[in-house]
Formats: sequence, C-alpha cells, structure tokens
Amino acid sequence: MPSYLPIVILGAIALGFGVVVLALSYAIGRPRPDAGKLSTYECGMPPVGTARERFPIKFYLVCMLFILFDVETAFFYPWALVLDKLGVYGLTAMGAFFLVLTVGFIYEWKVGAMDW
Repeated sequence: MPSYLPIVILGAIALGFGVVVLALSYAIGRPRPDAGKLSTYECGMPPVGTARERFPIKFYLVCMLFILFDVETAFFYPWALVLDKLGVYGLTAMGAFFLVLTVGFIYEWKVGAMDW
C-alpha cells in the first residue's frame, strides 16, 4: 500500500480541485439568461431552416476517408523515426501496409468517392 500512496494523494488532489472549481463556478457564475444568450448562433449568421436538415452521404464519406488517411500518416511518422533499426523487415512491412492503403485509395477514387 505505501507504493500506491502518491497515486492516492494525486487522485484526492485532482478530485478536490474539480469539486472546488465546480463549486466556485456555481457560486460566482450565476446564469443570467436573456434573449441574446438563448438565441441560436452559428458562425455569426442567423440560422436558416431547421436544425434537423439531412447531410448528403458524401459528407460522411469524405470525413471517413480523411480519418483513414490521417491515421495512415500517424503510422508513418514513428516508422520513419526507427527505420534504421528495423532494417529490411521494417521496410517490407511498411511497404505492404502502404500497398494496401494505396489500393484502397485507388478503389475509392475509381468509384467516385472523391468527386465533389
């Protein structure tokens, strides 16, 4: 138990800090609603239409592709840092990874997922 004492103390301090900040926020920052605060705000423009408007599926598809290729670059950076230690095995493994992603990118391009 003595080895866990610093962790318990840190947890107690973090919990205490959270409780104190929430209590001060509640005590000092009383809500004062008015028409300006309760109105819908979006990019400085008055809202047009309903908030329940449907987005085209292309929007979600482009988002998913961005996340996919963003994660790809997240794998390339640490690989590039340790490439000299990995040798030929690391190069071939990342080459296979890159090949799979390139084939997926070409497929997405051919089916028109990137057409705006």
